[in-house]
Amino acid sequence: MNHSAKMFPDFLPAAVGELTEAESITLAQRIQQQAILTPLSERSVTTTYVCEGQGNPPILLLHGFDSSVFEFRRLLPLLAAERETWALDLLGFGFTERRADLPVAPDAIASHLYSFWKAAIDRPVVLIGASMGGAAAIDFTYTYPHCVQQIVLIDSAGFAKGPALGKFLFPPLGFLATEFLRNASVRRRISAAAYFDPNLNSLDAQCCAALHLYMPRWNQATIAFTKSGGYPILAEKIDCIKQPSLIVWGSADQILGTEDAGKFAQTITNSKLVWIEECGHVPHLEKPERVAQEICAFIK
Repeated sequence: MNHSAKMFPDFLPAAVGELTEAESITLAQRIQQQAILTPLSERSVTTTYVCEGQGNPPILLLHGFDSSVFEFRRLLPLLAAERETWALDLLGFGFTERRADLPVAPDAIASHLYSFWKAAIDRPVVLIGASMGGAAAIDFTYTYPHCVQQIVLIDSAGFAKGPALGKFLFPPLGFLATEFLRNASVRRRISAAAYFDPNLNSLDAQCCAALHLYMPRWNQATIAFTKSGGYPILAEKIDCIKQPSLIVWGSADQILGTEDAGKFAQTITNSKLVWIEECGHVPHLEKPERVAQEICAFIK
């Protein structure tokens, strides 16, 4: 079925019309933007998010590396049926504004996230991070503990080193590296590795994973984040997390493996580890009903 681009917000690229699955189309139609003032610049940052549902504490979802709010197209509606649920495009990622005067590094990402939280939510949240979003959630919880009531880590980064290769991404190598990452066949291989069930790596899923590539300055922001080193090993910050924590992990994760799941459970004192069987690196996309069930039970 073809869907007219007029059904979607005009800041989304024209390729959004290629979406075919109901969850993807619905989320695209509900994406919003808000101008957020931050300490990073005198100008506000046009920030992309989705918000659905009612009830406290609110949930805030953080996506992984080179991703967007589309990553939560299956999980967000299930959580929103229970309480107020937000998904945010982090600074430098997704459809949030990228500008030359905005740094793209962990400290800046946390500062922008706090500014968004203060402007749009301003209540303690259940903070949920997937993959790199888990590292961002740990960093944010450590820096702004009063903002976070509980934390959920889904196949989270945090014990692995950041992308050290990025320090050598000078022009034109940085451009060539991002063009390699933009390549459709490369992205298909990465997506295939993320799933346990290869049938879930559909054309719609590939479209969702690539839409943000059409946004202005995607290359430059991706290079800037990679050159920053990304999220280094966060062991000291992980050890300081006192909030009740849920660790959700796919039993067949081929991206980060499974060893770090136990490390998180051992390091965070007040934590619970839940394995999602027959699932890869993205349980929130492969088994969203099971993940939502575990999260809602944890919050209650």
